[in-house]
Amino acid sequence: MLMPKRVKHRKQFRGTMTGKATRGNKIVNGEFGIVAMEPCWIKSNQIEAARIAMTRHAKRGGKVWIKIFPDHPVTAQPAETRMGKGKGNLEYWVAVVKPGRVLFEIAGIPEETAREALRLATHKLPCKCKIVSKADLEGGEA
Repeated sequence: MLMPKRVKHRKQFRGTMTGKATRGNKIVNGEFGIVAMEPCWIKSNQIEAARIAMTRHAKRGGKVWIKIFPDHPVTAQPAETRMGKGKGNLEYWVAVVKPGRVLFEIAGIPEETAREALRLATHKLPCKCKIVSKADLEGGEA
């Protein structure tokens, strides 16, 4: 699973996900990519599941770039615990995603294979996504 090697503070506030992504909203390395359409938290195991789905369909051909990293800790209290007693223990790590953020990029395989691999990966993610090409984003469409 993806997670930071070390962090300055073990627990964080939940934060907000308002607005659109101003960084990471262009395809830089690959030819095709997945763009988030709504704000969400993506867990580290969901990122890994999407990566595996893409590489399996591409038969380990081409190259895949993961453009998000889960660096936000999420805590939870144990089940059936009374209110109070402070903040819970760290349960998992999430990547905070805003609309317009490029999540994955892929290159080096034919277009129909790439689009199908990305389609399979979108089913593993918790938010609505769309598949775009580098030309789509450069045209100012998304």
